Amino acid sequence: MKLGLKVDVDTLLFSVGPDHTGRAIKRVFRRGFMGKVHRTSVVKHYGIRTLLYGTLLPGPDIGRRAGDVMRAVRDTGHETGVHSYDHVRWQDGVANADLAWTQQQMTLVCERYSDIFKEPPRTHGAAGWQMNVHALRLTQRLGFDYCSDGRGRYPHLPVWRAELIRCPQFPTTLPTLDELIGTDGVSVENVAAHVLSLTRDAVLAGHVFTLHAELEGMRLAPVLDELLSGWKAQGWQIGPVRSLYDAVEPLSLPRCEVAQGTVPGRSGTLLTQLDEFLVETDLAHAA
Repeated sequence: MKLGLKVDVDTLLFSVGPDHTGRAIKRVFRRGFMGKVHRTSVVKHYGIRTLLYGTLLPGPDIGRRAGDVMRAVRDTGHETGVHSYDHVRWQDGVANADLAWTQQQMTLVCERYSDIFKEPPRTHGAAGWQMNVHALRLTQRLGFDYCSDGRGRYPHLPVWRAELIRCPQFPTTLPTLDELIGTDGVSVENVAAHVLSLTRDAVLAGHVFTLHAELEGMRLAPVLDELLSGWKAQGWQIGPVRSLYDAVEPLSLPRCEVAQGTVPGRSGTLLTQLDEFLVETDLAHAA
């Protein structure tokens, strides 16, 4: 049983362009956003300074200021990939963007990553699980081995309105801590136990858990420690998402429809896995 940890670094780190975290304030008008802010203590997690980047304070260039930290992470054996060039710009703009905008943003992040690491990125994890059809097509054209761009139940080849994308997706399968804390009696004190209850049973396809360096790596670090100990006790092999990719034949994965959908505890829509898609060969075999 494999459990992949996907660590999003949204601020002064792996989003490789400008840190414009403060511009997310315009999401105050999005349904459910203020509830999340209240539940998860955003100021405590990120700090006032970070929340002013891109508004009252200029957004620092993450790739230029933290490139040495990124390379150090890779050199210690961790998998690295691209999350976004400008996290807020991607998360708030890609859903309704055209091909030119989407291609520009994905080109920027790939070029900056290559400049930092001296090699092209091999995987993509979309900021805020936000994608559009152009971005999905580009995951194939840009040569990523696999991506982890959405939410779902198991690895698959995505199908958007009957169009097959031949770049496998390994979606986040478990709820994140910030989606759980403050809902249905879940608190910081018992959230680890809640997540561990979801992984008690063996799942052949494995799990992907998304965490954030600014949350589980800081204020919620004790919760992460509890989760890691609990998963090991349950028999899970913990590693990068690539470990799940290496364990399958990518182009033999089931084909599943994907679309914009919702996830409990998170505002707005995001890329979600729907039902398995039966192609003509499957239907012929069934007959």
